Amino acid sequence: MLKQSADKRRIEKNDKPFFYLADTVWSAFTNIDLTDWSYYLKVRKEQGFNVLQINILPQWDRSVLKKIQEPFGISEGFFDLKAKNEAYFKHAEKMLEMAVNQGFTPALVLLWCNYIPETWGAKFGTSPLFRKEDIKPYTEMMLEHFEQFKPIYIISGDTDFPTETVTDYYLEALETISKKAPHALKVLHICGRLKDIPVNLQTHPALDLYFYQSGHNSEHQSMAYTLAEHFSQLEPIKPVINSEPCYELMGYSRQKYGRFSREDVRKAAWQSVLSGAIAGISYGAHGIWSWHEEGSTFGSALGEGFVSPFNWRQALHFEGATDYAFLKSFILANDLTTLAPINLVLNQTPEIRAAETEKVVIIYVPSNVPIYLKGQFVSLDDYAIDLEQGKKVSLAKILHEEKTEIQMTPFLKDSLYVIHK
Repeated sequence: MLKQSADKRRIEKNDKPFFYLADTVWSAFTNIDLTDWSYYLKVRKEQGFNVLQINILPQWDRSVLKKIQEPFGISEGFFDLKAKNEAYFKHAEKMLEMAVNQGFTPALVLLWCNYIPETWGAKFGTSPLFRKEDIKPYTEMMLEHFEQFKPIYIISGDTDFPTETVTDYYLEALETISKKAPHALKVLHICGRLKDIPVNLQTHPALDLYFYQSGHNSEHQSMAYTLAEHFSQLEPIKPVINSEPCYELMGYSRQKYGRFSREDVRKAAWQSVLSGAIAGISYGAHGIWSWHEEGSTFGSALGEGFVSPFNWRQALHFEGATDYAFLKSFILANDLTTLAPINLVLNQTPEIRAAETEKVVIIYVPSNVPIYLKGQFVSLDDYAIDLEQGKKVSLAKILHEEKTEIQMTPFLKDSLYVIHK
């Protein structure tokens, strides 16, 4: 069973630190057959992932190869809960049974924003909606199907909160989960770059985590650390996770030319966890989240307008996944789950991020330059890791009055510095 730590900043499993490392596979229930699912689970388990983020309902911007099963009938633009497709949920249950047997925790989205009236996603008019009076019975129905798998419940998906109506929908779902599954972790997945959650949701005692989304806009990648700082300073304190950083080889949003590289997504991850989002991180590969097959179509005109994904078989082996797995293993192996941001770096850029425990300072250096730190750090055991090649070198330092200069390493890309106090 997952729960908050005593200080409310981390997640624990069986009273031991649990670092949430999720892969994003929103379209699993509609797009993946059991043979491919088995192979996918094998690969992600070997890499070290422990959470799978899945949309219970059809992902509106998924890749499309053939007609899918719908979870419910549709009448006059709304879901008809009385016309439930039992085969849809039987398939979903089998997928989750396989995942849980491999050691994964499901993180299930109840209500992606396109199904909720008045959200930004609903305005496209491509999806059926929920009536407000159906939210409680729908949520109870999902509990009957999925509570056996002990999931994390993600109440919303990619949502904004433009009206009280929207907030009320999510409150109804949150409170229903709270009454029926009080020990399950509950969280909101919010749209890119959003930081303001309605106070009656943000302070609700049933909301256990803060998710944020630094997103896929190439001009706003600083949100990885600025939103981590914001959410980690909110009251009440809750564990913070960047649940949607830029996805590997996703095109830039707004149809801007370019794709996010392995180095880009690695940078977003380290900048997040060292800036207050220490409870975990989510990874996404462009081709996995939408489950893109040979011959699939992809709606590049939908939402933020992303270019076509790669085939899922190729995307499954993007190298950024191993970088995220290394981040998790490094945090746990070095007892770093208590890292807290520290204002230590004197270089005139916010891109270099630093956090500390009682024993060490961890610094993420995106580009190889001399680093200047407040205070003097004299340990001969300090070292740097090349985050792409995995090489390790000792750090050369020059001590100045009240500051330490760390000389350049031989690394060509981003690196992690480990400084002993």
